[in-house]
Amino acid sequence: MKIKKILVSQPKPETAKSPYFDLAEKTAVQVDFRPFIQVEGVSSKEFRQTRIQILDHTAVIFTSRTAIDHFFRICQELRITVPDTMKYFCISEATAFYLQKYIVYRKRKIFYGNGAFADLVEVMKKHKDDKFLVPLSHIHKQEIPVLLDKGGYKYTKAILYRTVSSDLSDLKDVNYDILVFFSPSGIKSLKQNFPDFQQNDTKIACFGPTTATAVREAGLRLDIEAPTAKAPSMTMALEQFIKEHNKVK
Repeated sequence: MKIKKILVSQPKPETAKSPYFDLAEKTAVQVDFRPFIQVEGVSSKEFRQTRIQILDHTAVIFTSRTAIDHFFRICQELRITVPDTMKYFCISEATAFYLQKYIVYRKRKIFYGNGAFADLVEVMKKHKDDKFLVPLSHIHKQEIPVLLDKGGYKYTKAILYRTVSSDLSDLKDVNYDILVFFSPSGIKSLKQNFPDFQQNDTKIACFGPTTATAVREAGLRLDIEAPTAKAPSMTMALEQFIKEHNKVK
């Protein structure tokens, strides 16, 4: 059977320029989008119970835009005024620029890395005397506390949001030829929403080694994997598979 319909477990791109739209045009395949996971903020009541005092810290480390949103949400809910002297350390320049949504960017002490947490830790070396707050999800990369501990930094992890499974009940009777995943949480959501899911002829595509491991641990067959030397992106891997499977010349 030819590949005709793909479900990508992410939100639909907000702009017309997306490699997934290009993929649909090149291969004449229908590409739909549906987030399998969603982010829920920790309530201010829950946060109070952690006894973390935001104003005891002199710097904040942001690993994502989501972390920025929930940090300032909690501050607003608790009526905390973040001082102008607070330093901000961001995983990337793009994340740093997102701070403009909440603060006057040019008047604050803002530092950023190149997208790797190890690089950001290097940037922080000149600020060893600061006490860092790290807003995170309950599921986060373990390299974050490991590198901070190794560097001897004084820090507090603050769990401000959670990644939870979306309600996918409306997809119960909808069939796709390929399901595309980007995180172990997406696989968990599939199993939670459809505990009797039988893969059969459905192809599963995933991005990243941790997601690939989650697919296999869930007892599913992994048909398309990225990144690879021949397919550094998910859309390239999908295009190659579809053309071979559908024999598109």
